[in-house]
Amino acid sequence: MITNLREQIQRDEGGYQRFCYQDSRGYWTIGFGRCVDRKIGKGISLAEAEAMLDADLLEFSTSVLAGLPWTYRLDEPRRAVLVGLAYNIGMGDADRGTGLLGFKKMLAAVESGDYPVAAQALLDSKYRKQVGLRCDRLARQLETGEWT
Repeated sequence: MITNLREQIQRDEGGYQRFCYQDSRGYWTIGFGRCVDRKIGKGISLAEAEAMLDADLLEFSTSVLAGLPWTYRLDEPRRAVLVGLAYNIGMGDADRGTGLLGFKKMLAAVESGDYPVAAQALLDSKYRKQVGLRCDRLARQLETGEWT
């Protein structure tokens, strides 16, 4: 039953929708018709949120290793800072100064093993103004190589 029902719902909901959209009644919906609207929606469960986070972290870990191959040499806490930044602000573009790749000074310092300079570059960024204590924790982790 579930397989047939799944196919029917996928068809009747108009297929997969990657981004939130408003359905015919104006409620925010995603995926295959999952209503996530605060007013009447189901939202997502903790297990679903954790599964999404795990999938995203795997994707961004892969992106960081592909885009910055030297990061495989880093210890886990320092590589996690870079993956966490990519998760938060995207991989970006070095030429445009966006996302993780826009942190040119920080990345150069990390690659060369100059972690105090890397941490300071992170602290001197616009990112710090946006996220405050989160940036302070990441900078400390980057400098020390210890989880914060």
